[in-house]
Amino acid sequence: MKKSTQINNPFELLSEEIIFSILDCLKTNPVDRKSFSLVSKSFYSIESRHRRTLKPYPRTTADHCYPQLKRVLNRYPFITHLDLTLCPRIPDGFLSVTSNSCKDVKFIDFSRSRVFTQVGLMSLVNSCLNLVEIDLSNAVHLTDSAVAAVAGCRSLERLSLVRCKGVTDIGIGCVAVGCVKLRALNLKWCLGVGDLGVALIGVKCKLIRSLDLSHLLITKKCMPSLLKLQYLEELVLEGCCGINDETFGSFKQGWTSLKSLNMSHWENVTHVGVSSLTSSTGCLQNLNLAYGPLVTPALSESLQKLSNLQSLRLDGCHVTCSGLKGIGNWCASLKELSLCKCTGVTDDGLSSIVTKHTELKKLDITCCRKITHAAISHITKSCGGLVSLKMESCTLVSSEAFVSIGQYCHFLQELDLTDNDVDDEGLKSVSRCTELSVLKLGICLNITDEGLIFIGNRCRKLIELDLYRSIGITDKGISAVARGCTGLEMINISYCESVTDSSLISLSNCCNLNTLESRGCPLVTSLGLKPIAFRCKQLTKLDIKKCLNVNDSGMIPIAHFSQNLRQINLSYSCVTDVGLLYLAGLGCLQSLTILHMDGLTPSGLAAALLGCGGLTKVKLQSSFRGLLPRSVLENLEARGCVFQWRDKVFQAELDPKCWKLQAEDIE
Repeated sequence: MKKSTQINNPFELLSEEIIFSILDCLKTNPVDRKSFSLVSKSFYSIESRHRRTLKPYPRTTADHCYPQLKRVLNRYPFITHLDLTLCPRIPDGFLSVTSNSCKDVKFIDFSRSRVFTQVGLMSLVNSCLNLVEIDLSNAVHLTDSAVAAVAGCRSLERLSLVRCKGVTDIGIGCVAVGCVKLRALNLKWCLGVGDLGVALIGVKCKLIRSLDLSHLLITKKCMPSLLKLQYLEELVLEGCCGINDETFGSFKQGWTSLKSLNMSHWENVTHVGVSSLTSSTGCLQNLNLAYGPLVTPALSESLQKLSNLQSLRLDGCHVTCSGLKGIGNWCASLKELSLCKCTGVTDDGLSSIVTKHTELKKLDITCCRKITHAAISHITKSCGGLVSLKMESCTLVSSEAFVSIGQYCHFLQELDLTDNDVDDEGLKSVSRCTELSVLKLGICLNITDEGLIFIGNRCRKLIELDLYRSIGITDKGISAVARGCTGLEMINISYCESVTDSSLISLSNCCNLNTLESRGCPLVTSLGLKPIAFRCKQLTKLDIKKCLNVNDSGMIPIAHFSQNLRQINLSYSCVTDVGLLYLAGLGCLQSLTILHMDGLTPSGLAAALLGCGGLTKVKLQSSFRGLLPRSVLENLEARGCVFQWRDKVFQAELDPKCWKLQAEDIE
């Protein structure tokens, strides 16, 4: 009998295609991919050839990150998607290396990067001939010459220039002439661009499908050119104050292909202009009129011409009951309706809509403070197919109304009951909505662990839970959620003062947790942070403001295990210079809020800040502004870090019955 040959590495029998398929299954967890690459030299090499998406972040200071990034690019020569949003300083030399190392790159994101100029962009465009998408958003340092360099990318299909305030009609004209294959262009807040640049886009870029001109000072002069875009499907004109009724009144032909139109924040348009527009956009499916015209029967009649309309946003508009009834009389059936912060919404008007538009999937009635149990009853009984219901601060709705949500709306995936009178009986009924993935119960003072246990036991698909200031919740309720909803990704238990470390230990079993907000929980200590850091490897945001018993010892496990942490708020905690120095080892840390921390000294703070190589935003007390060495501030600002100085003094807590979102909680 022939002796069998011994195989030292059984994986050598597998083809590269099979191993690539294995790596495809590890895409969702970067830690798993890293572990794979460290198994052997062959696995290390295979992982390098397999990777197509790269999002590097420098673990060192700005002076030393360039060689590090160069090594990373050389390791992954076949990437097609390059995300540089974690690299605030990208010099031209780095773009030159990119162009030499990554010839196949198609998508590149510079939306949080600085320093590079037209020289680097020119090098990139000349070498990376397959580029189809570039995001240069927030590049306020760029001028027309840089955009002209981008215009050399003949294959470009998508370009974002949001807040590129140094770009004018000249630069946009270069793009229009050079990038004739453009499908999507975003010029939001490009205040130097006017009618001439926009008109050139309309004339030259005939393949445009999506165009965002928000807040540009354009007028009716550019509209005839825009009307030539026969393939245009999405047009955003938010806040274009130079457009009025006369602009649309002059239309002789419309966009026959237009499906989505944003006309929000228009001060000079009434139902007359809307009527002229809707007469020439018969294929429109999504319309945004937020903070715009008065919703009257005349406006409703104008909108009725849109027989294909499926989504309508009227946020912030003043509505009349007769106007809402007019919408209810349409023949077409809406799928999405948003009346967020609309004044004038009543039970009668809202009921007239939902009883006719029974195919509604998404409804937003946030801050419609006049509606009562009657309207909710009509909503739930008429629109049983709802997948999203947002009704924050509907303060006149009685607790009994929430029972009907669970009785009739079994397909709900998102439910916002923030600042409502829902109680445990209501939560028991809501728990029958087993498809729920997002549930917001902030400032719900009548709920307790009893109701939350029902949610934990039945809503197994929950990924986001907000319990902000719901003071009746304790460890028992949190434990039930953590045990039943193991896929939880975000939880807010801020100001749930009875919550202790036991809740954090329970939540550590939710391995996908990426956001934990536990500010104002005085019983939470450093001991509770250890299991979170150890088990929740995906943690990117941690808010422990006013957790007075968290100290330096809690920063040690965070620094060691939370290698994906991007944002942390330590305000009012007992963390000192020592704890901040531990955090300096987190190269991915971008945002740091450290207000009212008695243990900080100027020298220790300076050392910690210099050690955090990836910081892009720091919130500090104004008193440190004159104490930190000017050279330290200049160094950090040169890296791309922005300081936000605060003079705010400590505010006493309010009575729970009066709790609302305070300014300090929004920061």
